[in-house]
Order: sequence, then structure tokens, then C-alpha cells
Amino acid sequence: MNSETTFTNYISSARKQFEFYKMLGQKTLERLDENALHWQSNNGCNSAATLVKHLSGNMLSRWTNFLTEDGEKVWRDRDAEFETHGESIEEIMAWWHDGWKVLFEALDNISSEDAERLVYIRNQGHTITDAINRQLCHYAYHVGQLVHIGKIIHGDNWESLSIPKGQSQTFNSDKFSKPKSKTHFTDEFLNPKGQKP
Repeated sequence: MNSETTFTNYISSARKQFEFYKMLGQKTLERLDENALHWQSNNGCNSAATLVKHLSGNMLSRWTNFLTEDGEKVWRDRDAEFETHGESIEEIMAWWHDGWKVLFEALDNISSEDAERLVYIRNQGHTITDAINRQLCHYAYHVGQLVHIGKIIHGDNWESLSIPKGQSQTFNSDKFSKPKSKTHFTDEFLNPKGQKP
């Protein structure tokens, strides 16, 4: 396998991971009403709405003109991302979709020819893979916080977004009962019926 193919495979895999975390976050947000979106466990913790606003602000800054401009845009106001003012569900979901849209558009415009390029975040050079890894880990961190908020609010009524508690053995038995195959682990969560995400 040559380096161009390896790079292309990496971009494809990273995209699936981003889609997976978007799905986890979105399914959580869809289970929260307006009050729940603005709920905070204490003043030092972020609400779901604040997390979405920050994620969106980060995505818009990092992924707009990803290959040609510094990822920390002069127009970004990061501190304002941590202030919310009772926005509606519609406004919060608009932040969510706007951020992911620019991310996926940027990923789809990366080609194998970009493998050796550097991109900059606050003047620090990153390889494409390092820049993507940085954002992938950052977004997974905050999506995990979103899911945790959903679990706190719904308590025992929370419906698992992955393998439910107590069902690991059943899940594993099903996997090991099938022939070995090359698939991405996110496929069954993103496309349970073969649908395009």
C-alpha cells in the first residue's frame, strides 16, 4: 500500500469517526427539551447549549479554509462561545449543523496531494493528520460531555446510544458468530439498515 492510499484511507476513517460522534451528540440533543439544553449541574459546568456553541465556533474557525488559513480565525470570539442566553432549540441546532457542515466540506476537499502539507493553528504547524487528530479528540471529549448531561437528566430512562449495560456478552456472541470481515466499527451504528448517514 503506497503512502497516498494510506493517507486517503486515513481521511475516510477519520470522516467515519466524526460522523459517529456527530450521531452520538445529535441523538442526545434530540432527547433534550429547551430547559434541559440550558441546564447546568453547577455554575462551573457547561450546559449542552454552551457545549454546542463552543463546538460550532471551533469547527467554523478550524475548518473554514482549512488548507490555506490559520485555524484560529481573527473573527472567532472563543470566550463568547461559553456564554448562552436562553437560545431556542432551533438556534442551538443551527449552531450544531453549521459547524459539522463546514467540517465535512473541508474533509471532502482534502486530496492525497495534501498529505505533506502543513496547516497552522495559532501559528503552530500541524500535518494534516495531526490537525485532524487534534480536532477529532477535542470533539469526542465534548460529545462525551453532552451524552453525560443527557444521562444525568434522563436518569434510569436513558436509552443507550451504544452497547447497553448488561448486553456486552450478547453483542460479542453475535459478532463472533459471523465470519471475519473488514468493516468499520461505526457502520452498524451509523447505518443500521444500510442507510447513508
